[in-house]
Amino acid sequence: MKRPHCRIRPTALAAVLALALTIALVPLTSGFSAATSAASGPVTLTAVAPGGERWSTDLSVVDRDDVNVRRTPAGLRLRESRTTGRSPRSPHNAVAEGMLLTAPRTLARPATRVRAEITADVPSGATVEVLVRGWRVSGWTEWRAATGGAVFDRPVSQVQTRVVLTARNGGATATVRAVQLTADATAAVSAATPGLTYRVYATRIGLVGEVTANGRTVQPRDHFVALPSRRGLSPLNTGDYTVRVCTTTGSRCEYAPVWDVGPWNTRDDYWNPAAVRENWKNLPQGRPEAQAAYQSGYNGGRDQFGRTVLNPAGIDLADGTFWDGLKLTTNAWVDVAYLWTGGGPRGVVGDGPLNIRSGASTSYAVRGLAARFANVPIQCYVTGQSVAGPYRTTTRWNRLASGQYVSHAYISAVYGGTVPVC
Repeated sequence: MKRPHCRIRPTALAAVLALALTIALVPLTSGFSAATSAASGPVTLTAVAPGGERWSTDLSVVDRDDVNVRRTPAGLRLRESRTTGRSPRSPHNAVAEGMLLTAPRTLARPATRVRAEITADVPSGATVEVLVRGWRVSGWTEWRAATGGAVFDRPVSQVQTRVVLTARNGGATATVRAVQLTADATAAVSAATPGLTYRVYATRIGLVGEVTANGRTVQPRDHFVALPSRRGLSPLNTGDYTVRVCTTTGSRCEYAPVWDVGPWNTRDDYWNPAAVRENWKNLPQGRPEAQAAYQSGYNGGRDQFGRTVLNPAGIDLADGTFWDGLKLTTNAWVDVAYLWTGGGPRGVVGDGPLNIRSGASTSYAVRGLAARFANVPIQCYVTGQSVAGPYRTTTRWNRLASGQYVSHAYISAVYGGTVPVC
């Protein structure tokens, strides 16, 4: 399920060279992508930040948390530039994409801005983008495009980098030779309002055996979701970005990690306010572009790739989330909480899917599931039935922000603060 970002129009070589020679690139709201003639030779694209801590990204290590990229003597390239054989009208198939995920870097001192300098050969139709995120006590920030400078609302102590490459189906791929990052301090910007929840249309992913944007091979009755922006994409086997998705009646919910990008768009962080939202800033906060295109003909009724939008989906649910977590039988409207926009302690579900219950005992009704790796918001804890789990035997039950309960025997870690007694 390699659902890449929108191709930017090929840029004339003279214009690219002019950009490279300026003191600093002007930040682009949609993130920076480069497109130059294959015959033009290497171009260095630079965003200059005076002072600060500087380091080079290691492009030589390609391992299991990287997707569809390979290291060559010339530099980092896509491993395969052909998309898998799905219909051109599918919301899950546009252009080929690959991603390299680096290890987090601990900064010498906290920073609020990170900028990237890219040295790459970028043929027409290909793109290169560098995304970064920062670690705070409450968890990871969303991913931000760093070529124009990624600014965080609060200081971060660690920085992790993603290098994203795309190419037209079967076309030439970019070659990335170097990425250098600079972290420093600048005026912060406001983050999205904590605890955002919106009602959006959900579709079922299916696609068992295909590969998600973060490199997971989709399993039968799998438990994860897809959102149409890389800003909330978790690395493989993590729940750094987790949603709580519920039926509109509230009778069933599932906490599930975001492991894929889509449906339809890949640059639509619709849960963010206009000041933060990457594209389509004139849409109301919480309204996916695909929904606006389908319902009211926004953008000519098309997605960012120019395809006619065939449903208003703002989230995709893996089969297990769809059938077992929410017990849906057809595509439906759901209420989605984007949990990384909230605060407070988080518990990591180490084994699952885990039943969430209406009380602190296995005799209470099951109200849904928490997928493995999901990061669930914990309000407080109570004493209840003793449960022997993979991490401990305990009478502690954690009350989640939804008012439901999970046994602490299945929680592998807690971060973001101390959990009080209820």
